[in-house]
Amino acid sequence: MICAAMLKRKGVLCGFDVQGHSGSAACGRDIVCAAVSSAVYMAANTLTEVCGCHADIHQADGALCVTVAEADTDKAQHLLQGLQLHLKELAAQYPQFIQIQQTEV
Repeated sequence: MICAAMLKRKGVLCGFDVQGHSGSAACGRDIVCAAVSSAVYMAANTLTEVCGCHADIHQADGALCVTVAEADTDKAQHLLQGLQLHLKELAAQYPQFIQIQQTEV
């Protein structure tokens, strides 16, 4: 199961923490993992490299956590809202493989 937490600071999106593997297919053929991985890496790279946001990033096998610096939260809103929408749509299509929650940090 992929567990995705949309992180909020004072009620405002400030990042995401995505962990796990969907297990919907064999490694290398798992379209659910591929879709989620592609979305979160695109979001992380766009936040830091395109939008210029400072962020705390932690990466491990099957996990990526990005928390945008408080000073850059406003800059990150549209992208984080887009990621949240994308993940919600994937979870609606594959509810047995993706769980989404919101977490206050």
